[in-house]
Amino acid sequence: MMRRRFNRQTKTNDAFTDLLFNTLLGFAFMFLIAFILIAEPDKQGNVTIKAEFLITVTWPDGHPDDVDVLVEDPNGVVLWFDNKDTGTMHLDRDDRGAVQDQMMINGKMVTNPINQESVSVRAWVPGEYVVNVLHYKANSAEPLPVTVKVEKLNPVVTLVYYGVQSLNGAGMEVTATRFVLDGSGAVESTSGLPKTLLTLISPGKGS
Repeated sequence: MMRRRFNRQTKTNDAFTDLLFNTLLGFAFMFLIAFILIAEPDKQGNVTIKAEFLITVTWPDGHPDDVDVLVEDPNGVVLWFDNKDTGTMHLDRDDRGAVQDQMMINGKMVTNPINQESVSVRAWVPGEYVVNVLHYKANSAEPLPVTVKVEKLNPVVTLVYYGVQSLNGAGMEVTATRFVLDGSGAVESTSGLPKTLLTLISPGKGS
C-alpha cells in the first residue's frame, strides 16, 4: 500500500513539473518574440532630414500680419514662398499670419497663435548667403518686430546670427544678415549690408 501511494504522488509531482516547465517555456517564447519586435522595428515611413543650417523667422503670436523670409544662395538662386525648394534649401513652413491658422479638432475650432517661418539649408555651397524678411501683408501702421535666427547645425549647433528687425508697412523688405561660407562650410564672415531680393525675383513688385 505504501508503494502505490508513493507512486501516485510521484506521478502527480511529475505532471505538475511538466506543466510548470511548459508554462515557463511559453513565457520565454513570448518574451523572445516581443524582444525581436522591439529590436527590429518596421522602418518603413521613417524620414531622416539632414540639414546644415536652420533659419527661423518669428513675429508676435496671434499677430494677423503676413511676414515672408527670402534667402539667396551663392549661385544667385532665391528661396521664397513661390520657390519653396531650390535643391539645397527648403522652405519648411510658410506662415501667413492669421490666414489658415484655424483648424477643426473634435468638432471645435482651434487657433494656432504661433507665427513662424523656417528654412533648412540641407547642403551648403561656398560663398555668400543673404537672408531678408518681407512685410508681405500689414493690417495696421504699427511697427512689427520680427526676430531672425540663423544656426549652424553641424558638427554642433552654433549661432550665426540673432537679431530683431522692425517692419512697418506692406512691401517693406529688410536684410537681416549676410554670411559667407568658406570651402569647409565654416562661417567666414557676416554683415548687414542691405540687398533687395524681391526685385530680383519680380522686377517692379517691391515697395
